[in-house]
Amino acid sequence: MLLQAHSQNANRTDLSHQRCINPACGATYETHSIRTSCDRCGELLDIAYDWDHLPVPEKLSDFEAMWSQRTNPIRFSGVWRFHELLPFAPQDKVVTVGEGQTLLQQADAVGEFVGMDAGKLHLQYEGMNPSGSFKDNGMCAAFTHARMMEAKRAACASTGNTSASLAMYCSTTRLMKAIIFIGSGKISYGKLSQALDYGALTVQIAGDFDDAMLRVQQVSKQLGIYLVNSVNPFRLEGQKTVMYRVLEALRWEVPDWIVVPGGNLGNSSAFGKAFMELKQLGLVDRIPRLAVVNASGADTAYELYERRGVRWNGGHIDFDPIRQHNDRMDREHLKADTIASAIEINRPVNLKKCLRALDVMDGVVRQVTDQEILDAKAKVGAGGFGCEPASAASVAGAKLLRREGVIAPSDRVVCILTGHELKDPTATVAYHTTDQDLFNRVLASRGVSKASYANRAIAVPNELDDIIKAIQLYS
Repeated sequence: MLLQAHSQNANRTDLSHQRCINPACGATYETHSIRTSCDRCGELLDIAYDWDHLPVPEKLSDFEAMWSQRTNPIRFSGVWRFHELLPFAPQDKVVTVGEGQTLLQQADAVGEFVGMDAGKLHLQYEGMNPSGSFKDNGMCAAFTHARMMEAKRAACASTGNTSASLAMYCSTTRLMKAIIFIGSGKISYGKLSQALDYGALTVQIAGDFDDAMLRVQQVSKQLGIYLVNSVNPFRLEGQKTVMYRVLEALRWEVPDWIVVPGGNLGNSSAFGKAFMELKQLGLVDRIPRLAVVNASGADTAYELYERRGVRWNGGHIDFDPIRQHNDRMDREHLKADTIASAIEINRPVNLKKCLRALDVMDGVVRQVTDQEILDAKAKVGAGGFGCEPASAASVAGAKLLRREGVIAPSDRVVCILTGHELKDPTATVAYHTTDQDLFNRVLASRGVSKASYANRAIAVPNELDDIIKAIQLYS
């Protein structure tokens, strides 16, 4: 039976702490402090728990009892419903706007496109979150910690979704002011419109996301602003819950594969931590495999993991290939370039945590072209779930892995759709358009040569007979 969150230990913050991910260091810091890296060695931090003294379930299905408490905002949230698995904050400090009401959908039409047996491909649609992307899962957790720290301002660098989420939480709660760093021309209007409409202070710098990420870290440190990018370990605590909801939808059965787009690598890192903890707690008997899918125009994880053999290696990572890759990007002025703007990132801040997740989940990394991403996106849309381009990288990656024989047709596969279709409607319209100039400007310049599954509008004269004939011919 699930131990109740009002037990005497449930709200004790000393039962969690921040811990350096470097096993050779292992420094720990109290939860009630603001850090994005280890003071001693500079590595990333985890949130760790004293599970022996915390209320944890005997089995995952015990969480089903929380549905009877849906008038409680904590249990209505698809993140905080699983509070016992991310118990770093007292419940009276938790911030929620109803995030995490997302859907796992069996998608046989998309499965046929990928090459799966019927009933084996599922789409986890995170676009149903309040700001339209998976970012709300992590943002509510980071925002909760910011509230615990009594922060007055919060900042992020963003390709769009993080900024929309941060701005939404700031505007709805009125707890702090949002400051957003974006690169020049590197954000879709659908996402930028959210940040502007929600009242965020938006700073556009001359550069790309990697430049914006560097500057926001410097500015946040100098001005004492709370940073909510995924270098913040509390962000990833919230993102763990995507996996809990997947398991919940599958009646607590572990799938064979989780396939996720790879940008800053926060999701893949969080998913690995989720299953590592669930296995430690005895709540799952096995761990699914993980596939991280890069866009070919932003393929750092693929380059390092698959081509250069960089591995977690118990935390003893060989940094030489990473330094060589970064030096080459600097020397040749290489910038990320893909239609999938949400994963248009060359220097993923969570690379090391992702390497750990790939180790824990026996993972692989692949890259797919913008052509493959947009074709997969069209198939997802035709199946009833529109998604932004970056989301479709997961489906394109699953199709590639199926073609390679890495994924079997009988495997149960979950592809994560990270963001709503209306996050980047320009790409969708350009793919389906009859306007060749629009196609060339938006897509052909990215190496997309054709719209294999376009659903184009039919031009007809404004005459009733002609309209009826066209409908009869094409419907």
